[in-house]
Amino acid sequence: MEHRIDLKNISQSFEMNGNAVTLFEQLNLSICQGQSYAITGPSGAGKSSLLMLASGLEKPTTGQCVAVNHGREFPIAELRAEVGFIFQQFHLLPELTALNNVALPLKLRGDNKALAKAKQWLEHVGLSHRLDHKPSELSGGEQQRVAIARALVFKPKFIFADEPTGNLDPKSAAEVAKLLISCCQQQNAALVMVTHSDALASRAEHIYSLAGGTLSLKKSVQAKELLC
Repeated sequence: MEHRIDLKNISQSFEMNGNAVTLFEQLNLSICQGQSYAITGPSGAGKSSLLMLASGLEKPTTGQCVAVNHGREFPIAELRAEVGFIFQQFHLLPELTALNNVALPLKLRGDNKALAKAKQWLEHVGLSHRLDHKPSELSGGEQQRVAIARALVFKPKFIFADEPTGNLDPKSAAEVAKLLISCCQQQNAALVMVTHSDALASRAEHIYSLAGGTLSLKKSVQAKELLC
């Protein structure tokens, strides 16, 4: 049985200028390890907020976000070490080389093979010739490849990506999208992407649209859902 994240009847709201603003209400979603998901919809609909809730970085106003394994539910916070992130702005440390940016999550876990594993991952994403380059010396597509390697180097069960191709030109975006999907499949990691790109969304097994406070399923691979 694979790990799963369940969002149960979640709602999210906040105050702005003294007024309550509700992004969405009573949403339900299950995210299964090994499967890919795209969340599309207009700007301001709450897609990034939904991503933060699903990853356990934020708490819903109402409802529950839980992790599930072998039928046992446990707090999503306990899954934190199994979650990787990829962002539109890359979020690489400017003073570190590509090698050390990728090795950082492993070093923080005390892994004495961090550099060797980071090197393998940079080779895997086609950057073996960029190990000693800092982010400022890399193109946008190369920086996002480094970010993908960093997110996957510790073999997480879930990857959350917020507009991972949003800052890239069409050619780099297509290359990064293909690489991201492929890497997550090889690692049997769930991939949850927020995106405005129809091309990227089309690569996911499950496509949802978040609009007007409602989450609608647009596409789903039913055969794989049954394995969750």
